[in-house]
Amino acid sequence: MASDNAVLNAVMQEIQQTPPEYLPNLLQLVRLLRESVTLKSAEESFRQGWHEAMTGQTIPLAELWDGIDAE
Repeated sequence: MASDNAVLNAVMQEIQQTPPEYLPNLLQLVRLLRESVTLKSAEESFRQGWHEAMTGQTIPLAELWDGIDAE
């Protein structure tokens, strides 16, 4: 497996080869990736869940498994 430095260097080389007009899109992709793999704190997750519950952003339990094929 490549070292962290080798991976970072490869990422930097790819960024440097990206045309400048696409850099804002690349930045957006990198941020989206980081946000999708970074866990929220327990407090933040609870606050979000509580907010969703209190504002009716819920799915009825009877519908929770709709569309999932279990074999």
